[in-house]
Formats: sequence, structure tokens, C-alpha cells
Amino acid sequence: MGDVILENIVKQYEDVTAVENINLNIKDGEFICLVGPSGCGKSTTLETIAGLTKPTSGEITVADREVTYLPPKDRQIAMVFQNIALFPHMNVHDNISFGLRLRNFDSKEVKKRVENAAEILQIKEILDRMPDELSGGQQQRVAIGRAIVRDPEVFLMDEPLANLDAKLRVHMRTELQRLHKELGTTIIYVTHDQAEAMTMADRIAVLNKGELQQIAPPLKCYNEPANQFVASFIGSPSMNFIEGKIRSGGFESTHINVDINIGNYDDLSIGDPITLGVRPEDVYPKSNSPEIQSQSDPIDAQVDVLEPMGDEIFVYLRLNVGAEDGPTVTETSSADQLLMSVDPDSDVSTKDNIELVIDREKLHLFESGNGNAITHGIGEQTALNQNR
Repeated sequence: MGDVILENIVKQYEDVTAVENINLNIKDGEFICLVGPSGCGKSTTLETIAGLTKPTSGEITVADREVTYLPPKDRQIAMVFQNIALFPHMNVHDNISFGLRLRNFDSKEVKKRVENAAEILQIKEILDRMPDELSGGQQQRVAIGRAIVRDPEVFLMDEPLANLDAKLRVHMRTELQRLHKELGTTIIYVTHDQAEAMTMADRIAVLNKGELQQIAPPLKCYNEPANQFVASFIGSPSMNFIEGKIRSGGFESTHINVDINIGNYDDLSIGDPITLGVRPEDVYPKSNSPEIQSQSDPIDAQVDVLEPMGDEIFVYLRLNVGAEDGPTVTETSSADQLLMSVDPDSDVSTKDNIELVIDREKLHLFESGNGNAITHGIGEQTALNQNR
């Protein structure tokens, strides 16, 4: 069984805490992505599982065995690194089989395992080639094959696609998903690329400053982020955030007011500072809004910049259009801006003055200060505290 359990894992380097009290329960056969910005502790967490780094405190269990202080070779894991590091003087077959030969496996078993891995990875025809004769994708497959022949309980992957070009990364994402389905082995995958995490993982573990922020299926992290950090990190482009306060009629800010029945939410009181979040795809031009059950009052805005992306257009908006002559670029602050995503055939142009509406059922409210989520959607009976 390839279960991996991390209990209260802490890793400190003198006065720096790289990992702070991480708890994870990864089930056999799961594909888990550890995701977060650089320096968030995701690679350190992976290295403690691998045995390359010893935790300051806590306990690690792999396949029903405590392995906290065991050497890597005794943990039934195999690791694929960002730097492929193939032996340049060995052909593909010898690179894949090197670890087995080092452990004195029988030659028939070595041949069987290499051929099986090569068939799974569709590289049987290149077993006699040298690494410098391979493409980047082929080299990455060889590195993965080197891990497969170990027949591990758990695969650990530390940004294995980071050095590939964009097109090849997309292709290899598909290959890794196919490989996971075929092998059924637990995979723990580190990445800073949220697209990789969203498309491949069964669950995402979002880390920031060494602390676990949320672990959940990708769409749950996207639609119901646990806090403002998760909401900002998951999703591209990022969620819009508007600072404001709770008044008797609901949320009030400099440019955007939204009706909220605050009686539905035990966590809301008049005068509380609060942050409203809305994703760009949930902001619409009033003249071309879809059927929305509960939409905000119209918001005046001016189109500032357009970014055509092919399947959509990102529209950067300025909200303080009521100011005389409008704001200059240097005067525009984040509080005066909003990002909207529209269809590529939408009739919007730079400098257009337009009215916007927001889908109230897709709004998010976060506490000011700690950023914890209060609710996702402000329709009736949607408050998080009613589900606690």
C-alpha cells in the first residue's frame, strides 16, 4: 500500500522555518500536487519524504512503515528530479537499468523490468541510443523509466517538466496522467505551475511560507478557496480583490457596493473591514450579460487595456471614471482597477465607458487581516459558518 502520512512535520534551518507543522494523509494510488510560490516549502516537504532531508520534528509513514529517519534506499520510493542527469556515456538501456545493476539484480530480471518500463513509456525503439541523441521529452521519459524499474510504492517528482518548452510540457502532462492510470502508483508531484496542478492532480496541497493552506480537489480549491492566498494563487489570471466594509445594506467600497443580507452570516457585523473577491470570468458587461439569477447593481468603468488571448480577451478596467478627466496611469491604484474576461468576439474597445455587473453567487468574502474565507457566493444559505 502506497499511503504516505506526514504528521506534524517541521523543518528548521537555524532561525528559518522552512516547513511548519505540515499534516498530510495521502492515499494509495493518489496523484497529489504540492503547489505554491518559490520558497513556500514544497520541495523541502518532498525531500523529507524522500529522506534527503531529515525533519526537525514529526513523523513520516510510507506504505504502513515509519520511515522518518530511514535512508532513501529503504523507503520504497523513487524520485524524478528537475535536472534529468542521465549518464552521458551510457545508452538508454543502461541508464534505466543502472540502479538495478547496482543492487545486483539478476540479468533476466533487469531485462524484464527495462523492457516493461520502455513499453509503458513508448521508448522501446530508442534503448540503444545515447542521451545526446534524444529530445528533451525522450530524456525525461528515460529519467521516469529509471524510477519505474525500481517498482516503488511511491513516486516523488520535483518539477520534472520545468526545463521543457511550453508545448512539450503540455504533452508530458498528458503522458504523466496516462502513466499514473496505467501504474496506479502514488505520485507526489511538486510544481509552482498551477496549470500542471489543476490538470493532473486528484488533490492539490497549497503551501505558503512553509504552512499548508488547503488540500482539496483542484476545482474545490478554485471555487471554494480556504483563504485569500489560495484564491489569489489558484487561477490565472488571479482573482480580483476589493477592500471595503460591511454596512447595513451589505458590502461597501469606493467604487463597488453589493447588497448582502448580513443577517445570514454570523461572522459579519456592521463596520467590519472585509475583502470581496471575484474572478474575472464572473464580471460581465451589462449590455451583454448572460442569464444571472442574482447580479450586482451596475458599476461604471472605463476600458484601459485589452489583452487578446485567442479564446478570450482580458479586459483591464479603471473604476474611478467619475473623476474629472479620469485618472492618469501613475495615479491609478489597485483599488481603482478590475479585470474582466470576455469572449473573443465581444465588442469592447480601449477608452470605452461601460457598465459592469457581477454574478453575486460567484462572489467570495474574506476576513481582513488573516484572509480566511467567510463565504463563497452571497445567495441565501451559502455562508460557510452554516456548514461548520
